[in-house]
Amino acid sequence: MTKEFVFKYRHYQSKEALSKDDQELLAHAQASMGQAYAPYSKFQVGASLLLKSGKIILGNNQENIAYPSGLCAERVALFYAGANFPDDPVVKICITSQGELMPEESYLSPCGSCRQVLLESQARQQSPIEILLVQRSGQILAIDSVQNLLPFGFTK
Repeated sequence: MTKEFVFKYRHYQSKEALSKDDQELLAHAQASMGQAYAPYSKFQVGASLLLKSGKIILGNNQENIAYPSGLCAERVALFYAGANFPDDPVVKICITSQGELMPEESYLSPCGSCRQVLLESQARQQSPIEILLVQRSGQILAIDSVQNLLPFGFTK
């Protein structure tokens, strides 16, 4: 028996096509990206979370000379939100990057570890987390649920 996994996403040509709230979330992710600690890879990633209360939480990648002791921007933001606002669900995450590791026309998609943490966060709060992936060129993908990025992830 063959089955197929398919999902829909929205594509935006530029940030101007986003809602004002999403433009603000993107601006926060870009500002956070500039604060990343990435002296080894020179690859900076910024993430911003929108919580249900309206709070915006920032994260950026934090490298360490004792690789793999660093942490991705997505997990920095998610763990901060979980530690400080455990009862305030994550509505949306915006992820952006800069550096030569990512071609301008590519979308930075969360790594496997970040996908799993996002999936558990979504399951824990029992509501979907929307994901905005931003190209260096400015185009954006909007994905309605983490489940679409990790359809066979670990679950309870």
